[in-house]
Amino acid sequence: MRVKPGDAHPVSRSFITDARRAQIVAAAIETVAELGYARASFAQIAKRAGISSVRLISYHFDGKEDLFQAVVDTVQDEVRAYMHPRIHAHTEPAAMLAAYIESNLEFMAEHSTKVRALVDVLANARREDGTPLVSSAGFDTPVALLVQHLRNGQLSGVFRQFDAEAVATAIRASIDAAANRLAVGDDFDVRAYGRELSALFALATRNEGTL
Repeated sequence: MRVKPGDAHPVSRSFITDARRAQIVAAAIETVAELGYARASFAQIAKRAGISSVRLISYHFDGKEDLFQAVVDTVQDEVRAYMHPRIHAHTEPAAMLAAYIESNLEFMAEHSTKVRALVDVLANARREDGTPLVSSAGFDTPVALLVQHLRNGQLSGVFRQFDAEAVATAIRASIDAAANRLAVGDDFDVRAYGRELSALFALATRNEGTL
């Protein structure tokens, strides 16, 4: 790429663009969390982002679908970044399972605004024909990894024999139920909920013969 005299350095332009996109996504998250997806207009998002025109949103995102897909992807990436080191601080399957459950709930406790926005977008972002506006396909990945972790624990003899897919689905459903409670403003101890889930599934999965 040729750079003309007086032009900003390409790396600087990329940094500025990324920062502006992140600013807009953060404002979209706050807007949805406060007003709900249905009222999260570009005008409201621009106001919270502190930018002068909705055209700046359109400059950085190819419409509503692109922006709200970025919202979903951003929160999902943050959840992974938060959970991954906490899970892999352990090597024993039961401890890793406990860390998976409790770190997920810890993230919700610390970032309830993001959780409310994520749940609202996934539930309500629809096209005119009723199909989802954004993709939630990435949310299948944690379930698949959880299934594999449970099977590995069974192979090592730490976990008893059970239907790994059924148990993984039950774990995810229990975690997602907490997210839904937060989304509707339910006031409860999220961390205590996580500890109870961890204890429940420790009992449900452990191999009594190894005790």
